[in-house]
Amino acid sequence: MPDYRRYRVPGGACFFTVNLLKKRLDILVSHIDILREAVRTIRWDRPFPIDAWVVLPDHLHCI
Repeated sequence: MPDYRRYRVPGGACFFTVNLLKKRLDILVSHIDILREAVRTIRWDRPFPIDAWVVLPDHLHCI
């Protein structure tokens, strides 16, 4: 795994992508209600902002 160096700024934004292992599945959009509930549950316990979020069939991007 690469040794990335990140410039950390208090209150700064973070961008990440999540990919499914099996690219041909559409689990993220076919079960979007479960994904939303999972995010809602985590944010209740550990609050964080979501500035932008794109959910595609086999991956998602979030800022």
